[in-house]
Amino acid sequence: MKYHPINNQLYIKNRAKFTAQMKSKSIAVFNSNDTFTTGADSTLPFEQSSDLLYLSGADQEESILLLFPDAINPNHREILFLTETSDLIAIWYGAKYSKEEAANVSGIKTIYWLSEFEKIFFDLMTEAETIYFNTNEHYRQAVEIETREDRFIKKCKADFPAHKWEKSNQILQNIRGVKEPEEIELMQTACDITNKGFRRILPFVKPGIMEFEVEAEFMHEFLRNRSRGFAYTPIIGSGYSACVLHYIENNKECKDGDMLLLDVGAEYANYSSDMTRTIPVNGRFTDRQKAVYNAVLRVKNEATKMLVPGTLWAEYQKEVGKIMSSELLGLGLLSKVDVQNEDPNWPAYKKYFMHGTSHHMGLDTHDYGQLKLPMKAGMVFTVEPGIYIPKENMGIRIEDDVVINQTGLPFNLMRDIPIEVEEIETLMNV
Repeated sequence: MKYHPINNQLYIKNRAKFTAQMKSKSIAVFNSNDTFTTGADSTLPFEQSSDLLYLSGADQEESILLLFPDAINPNHREILFLTETSDLIAIWYGAKYSKEEAANVSGIKTIYWLSEFEKIFFDLMTEAETIYFNTNEHYRQAVEIETREDRFIKKCKADFPAHKWEKSNQILQNIRGVKEPEEIELMQTACDITNKGFRRILPFVKPGIMEFEVEAEFMHEFLRNRSRGFAYTPIIGSGYSACVLHYIENNKECKDGDMLLLDVGAEYANYSSDMTRTIPVNGRFTDRQKAVYNAVLRVKNEATKMLVPGTLWAEYQKEVGKIMSSELLGLGLLSKVDVQNEDPNWPAYKKYFMHGTSHHMGLDTHDYGQLKLPMKAGMVFTVEPGIYIPKENMGIRIEDDVVINQTGLPFNLMRDIPIEVEEIETLMNV
């Protein structure tokens, strides 16, 4: 791994939070993600299941975590199963975890090879009454492929039809939403790396460069700072492309007079950052660009103040919409009549700001967390308003990642990333 070792106390705490909510005589099983082929003998880079990482820190393919707090044998209350390493595997693919290394990473004392799973699992299921399945119930979930977890669930239901079934996801939604101090520190590192990338590109951007050249500069800075790379597919859109919310081609020329939208974030130790900044390609904002940019910035600043314990996401979004409507009126993009006659289900401001303002952050860029329940201290949210004006060939979005505090304003993990017009212009013209 590129990242520095993580104290296994984080995973010990996370498992304790999960098992505290399990029913008596129940087992929970978590499978690693698949390694996906691309054709012939090639595979995509492996990326671990965030749930398995959250509970064990085991960043390796073909791993299984089993939790059984009521197991008769105390050694079987936490078990990590791994592919057995060998000298041959080490020569061809690099060394995998030894049992000792896996125990140090996870804080789990009992490590078995994967070949032993079926026998041990059957034995433990004779003691258990309930099994927790780890289904994907994220509110953005749209996975169509059958995962390693899906195949396990299907087999388990066939092999143990007399057992009761429960869902791990409801527990994970609750506990993953609130971050431990160690997690916030890792996310701060990811944000700091993103800051370095942004400062690198500011003097680099000029009329005539290609969007993918900017992407390459970010990637260079991320890798040299122990990041695996982008936390998500980056959006680097100039001119009209900035009005395409999920523009990822990044293949156009950046032209004089255009704005360049950069929705980019580094990952670190599998934790995400998520930044958006919008800068003038030629290094100077026009008066109109500055007016729109500062309007978005004011919305972001006001929205940030609302992220406090007890806030409901749906109500928060409505209040942000009111602030945005006021700014759009000031920019001449909406009239008072537009606002007075708006459809409550699709307010007038949605013509220029059609997406949500905030989402949970963590191991996943769109992390687990309850959007229907009041916000809690320790949750990490993005704040990302935008104004998109296709007729003016301009889209502007600004985004920071913030931690909700018990009292007072949230803590901005991106507080050191340039955001004011004057600072951006200065750094672009050194």
